[in-house]
Amino acid sequence: MMRVWQDGRLIAQEEAHVGIADRGLLLGDGLFETMAVYNGRVFDLDAHLGRLAIGLGVLGFAADIAKLRAGIAHYLVSEAASSGVLRVTVTRGAGPRGLAPPQAPRPAIFMTLAPMPPARETPVSLHIATVTRRNEQSPLSRVKALPYLDNVLALSEALAHGAGDALMLNTRGTIACASAANVFAIRDGRLETPPISDGALPGTMRALVLSLAEQAGLAPVETSLDLNSLAGADHVFLTNSVSRVTEARQCNDAPLQRRAGAALDRLRALIAARFDAA
Repeated sequence: MMRVWQDGRLIAQEEAHVGIADRGLLLGDGLFETMAVYNGRVFDLDAHLGRLAIGLGVLGFAADIAKLRAGIAHYLVSEAASSGVLRVTVTRGAGPRGLAPPQAPRPAIFMTLAPMPPARETPVSLHIATVTRRNEQSPLSRVKALPYLDNVLALSEALAHGAGDALMLNTRGTIACASAANVFAIRDGRLETPPISDGALPGTMRALVLSLAEQAGLAPVETSLDLNSLAGADHVFLTNSVSRVTEARQCNDAPLQRRAGAALDRLRALIAARFDAA
């Protein structure tokens, strides 16, 4: 069993704990990043730490990113982690009762490692969540803040309907994202994905896929998507930093087209080459 990295110490999982006054526990006052470890290194670490730094700015407290980077390297070496999933969690730390943050916060940072899940071999079915909506007007829609209950509720609804993942709509009724992934559609040689202004998380894999689109023969376009957009697309897929690319086969029990497989294979190959090069 891999150890936990907590505030600079490597300890057994059963010894790790969060204080009862920690604002991450009490108020969700914190951030997290989930990263793929490949060949003993975090893939796209700069992008993950950059998004974390932006999130810290949104929440209004600071953490030593350089020290965290060094801690990640030490943790991976100490646990001999050649592959896996690294989660980094940063909270504002303990504070007095109430909502007002402490004037001099002492952030709490901990990291965990988990095995890399097996690659999905079959396309996923999707369900458009009705239990909640993503608030694209909130600055929290653009960072990985600890409160993820909207995503939990959306996924729970999808699973209850026999689907594998949920699509989350924003307050305007267009698609923002999946429960833990960005959404893409291939249509007439275009690679379409919702813009950040629609509530899409600025995913690290999303950014990579957009940067590789032209090499795969696709024109990257950020545009609003709805159920009709998906129904008329040549291919629909999801991306995140761990699963990379996951094809979708249906949405709300209606079949989705899968006729841009060659372009998707080119994208997958380009992503794999980036992993190997890193």
